[in-house]
Amino acid sequence: MSAEHDRQQIEQANASGRVPAVFVHGLWLLPSSWDRWAEVFAEAGFAPVLPGWPDDPDTVAEANEHPETFAGKTVGQVADHFAGLIGGLQRRPVVVGHSFGGLLAQILAGRGLACATVAIDPAPFQGVLPLPISSLRSAAPVLTNPANYHRAVPLTFEQFRYSFANAVGEDEAKQLYETFAVPAPGAPLFQAAVANFNPWSETKVDTEHPERGPLLLISGEKDHTVPWALTNAAYKKQAHNAGVTEIVEIPGRGHALTIDSGWREVCDTALTFVRRFVSPE
Repeated sequence: MSAEHDRQQIEQANASGRVPAVFVHGLWLLPSSWDRWAEVFAEAGFAPVLPGWPDDPDTVAEANEHPETFAGKTVGQVADHFAGLIGGLQRRPVVVGHSFGGLLAQILAGRGLACATVAIDPAPFQGVLPLPISSLRSAAPVLTNPANYHRAVPLTFEQFRYSFANAVGEDEAKQLYETFAVPAPGAPLFQAAVANFNPWSETKVDTEHPERGPLLLISGEKDHTVPWALTNAAYKKQAHNAGVTEIVEIPGRGHALTIDSGWREVCDTALTFVRRFVSPE
């Protein structure tokens, strides 16, 4: 995703005078995974901004042709990238993130950069201690080879089916894989895996920042990659913040809950929370 494209979105959001809604994707997806969400938030009066991670290709086809563009991206580098983009906005935005995007959303909120935050099946931050077996299996395509730290790693359909699309039918799983799946940098998964042994981990979140703002954590009941134990552990740490902190579990949903055929339920849950605290105008 080009820097020029990001700049144009920021200019459009500023020109609108509305509260921006910044959507942060996670591993194995692109900003286009938020397109339908952006339409819903725009209809609700927000100014959607869908930035990429640094050097994100524009399309899934391009991403799969050039996986090397993803290699080497770290959590800290991507967090600083998004913080810089938010710094160009004239109004403090709503931030919505999924998976590693949910971790990034919490990092940004912990810097006081968001007026409200929704973290959906968020990757764990430093201090979140559970290690569910299903999470380890989901990360195995990357973590089983230390050389993957510096590489971009694609998922096979079978791996995507387990990690993302376990709660949908086979046909829908294939459609999701073909439509959305791209390679991902290995580094963030290694960073998350050793976060609790590294005092300087880039996955650290300031859960006590006085301007963190309202935060909603959403968990998919059947998520293999970030199951309830991880999201709930994050919630318990975030709940010490003076701001509103809530958690909700979406029944019967897996890690693909932001892109699968039930995406609208999750989107509406996020939007309903945001609108309790933020007027888009």
